[in-house]
Amino acid sequence: MLDAGRRKLVEVRDLKMYFPIYSGLLRRHTGDVKAVDGVSFDIFEGETLGLVGESGCGKSTVGRALLRLYELTGGSVVIDGDDVAKLSPEALRQKRPTMQMVFQDPQASLNPRMTLAGIIGEPLDEHTSLTAPEKLARIYQLMDQVGLNRNFANRYPHEFSGGQRQRIGIARALALNPKFIVCDEPIAALDVSIQAQVVNLLEELQDRLGLTYLFISHDLSMVRHIADRVAVMYLGQIAELSPRDELYAQPLHPYAIALLSAVPEPDPSREGARQRIILQGDVPSPANPPKGCNFSTRCPQVQAICHRLQPDLIEVAPLRFVACHFVQPQQAQPAGSTGGTEATEPTQQGVNA
Repeated sequence: MLDAGRRKLVEVRDLKMYFPIYSGLLRRHTGDVKAVDGVSFDIFEGETLGLVGESGCGKSTVGRALLRLYELTGGSVVIDGDDVAKLSPEALRQKRPTMQMVFQDPQASLNPRMTLAGIIGEPLDEHTSLTAPEKLARIYQLMDQVGLNRNFANRYPHEFSGGQRQRIGIARALALNPKFIVCDEPIAALDVSIQAQVVNLLEELQDRLGLTYLFISHDLSMVRHIADRVAVMYLGQIAELSPRDELYAQPLHPYAIALLSAVPEPDPSREGARQRIILQGDVPSPANPPKGCNFSTRCPQVQAICHRLQPDLIEVAPLRFVACHFVQPQQAQPAGSTGGTEATEPTQQGVNA
């Protein structure tokens, strides 16, 4: 469980990732796709932060921006004391061993012309001065850690199953003893029978090596299994950030409530009583987000203020952060619930003027 005194390994403040739109014969800059628009959160040492949301909400962009695989539009990303956004190319190269990534598609992220040993050993070639025998010993050690047979060292990626290819990707990420790993939907391309094996492997490695994860996924059930805290994203912004158990027991933001209502219950009696919330309309374009709250065009609890003012992500309960005008620190109850408060325009506490 989360320890309040644990050191912050990753500190993200007002992260923005805009992709320019060029149009016309002269290819003028006419707008931006606001894939990530002002995201802030911390990840404590040794914890797993789950990042969930529907497709296109900016989850993977956040993960890639944290490791500066994209050049940030704005904001800061401090990893283990260094602001990654401001590092020079050489300083960033020296920082790379601290932070690694496990990609979504194990087929596309592995070089088909390199053997397993070559793939896992490539980071060692770039960042270490190990001799050939030392490098081979390290490759074998990494293969043992992720459950790959040493006899497979000279095989190529196409000779492995999806689960085995993802284990290769995990071994490559572990090669330089990183502190922080971004797992970008690492189980999305795998069979259901293999997903649990990969997640259990990630948990085992975290316990053994003291790793810190950002676990990006749209599988809410799997995030519930692996994450300590969960951030719910919608249209480039965080709607709610809460400890896992509290979020799944009582989501506070209207979007988080609707999203978690889709999670099936294994208990038949509880599944029969589950109220499924169907949101109306489509997700707005990140190139033209709505004024005010991003969720205002689909929110079942929308009021006039939601179309005018964007809510801040504020702490409404210990370690619970919500961006909603109608979830205030005094009450900390689900938006729209009957808690003795009228659904009138709230005070300006925690609201951008």
